[in-house]
Amino acid sequence: MFEFFAINEERVLALAGLFQACTLVQQLANNGRCDESAMEASVASIFHLDAPSVVGVYGNVSNLRLGLRSLVTQLDERDNDMAITRMVVTVMRLERSLTGQPALLDSLQKGIVAAQRQVEHFGQGSSQVISRLAELYAATLSTLRPRVMVSGNPQQLQQPAVVEKVRANLLAAVRSAVLWRQLGGRQWLLLLQRRQCGMLARGLLTGATLDKR
Repeated sequence: MFEFFAINEERVLALAGLFQACTLVQQLANNGRCDESAMEASVASIFHLDAPSVVGVYGNVSNLRLGLRSLVTQLDERDNDMAITRMVVTVMRLERSLTGQPALLDSLQKGIVAAQRQVEHFGQGSSQVISRLAELYAATLSTLRPRVMVSGNPQQLQQPAVVEKVRANLLAAVRSAVLWRQLGGRQWLLLLQRRQCGMLARGLLTGATLDKR
């Protein structure tokens, strides 16, 4: 039983995906812009519903460098960003609400398939696709509780294009939260094994950084 809940690299990668998406949301909320390559990987994960591996969901480990850095930082109580931590916890709770709504989950999956057709036509990073994902988030996940509250620069959060990117990244965050739970991840597990999780995240980050050179 304990081995089933043990932290391993796959669970750390899924968790890094969640932290990456939430970090991107916070970057957008504060500055109106974010790490574009990291966002590309996070948005792509939404469409990889049948990937053969956890790494396949994100393309490669290097695509999760922002998330791994954020995870390591958040696990270090001396230098964490509570806005990101609160967002991650809320998204985890939101994912649990989603599992109790099979009709909504079905609607969400159909919406992702429909958005995939736009990807093939316009390209994944196009404004049309981001807008479609934002609409899908608003029509499905934002109707559940708890709602993800995003704080930041009010001027940025009043920009429609920024709001759309925020919602698209929140959708990516939920996708990673689903993966985390499918792999046996639990919130209490993270609390109990934060040191081991941090060590694995640092190792993955070092490897990803070296591979990128």
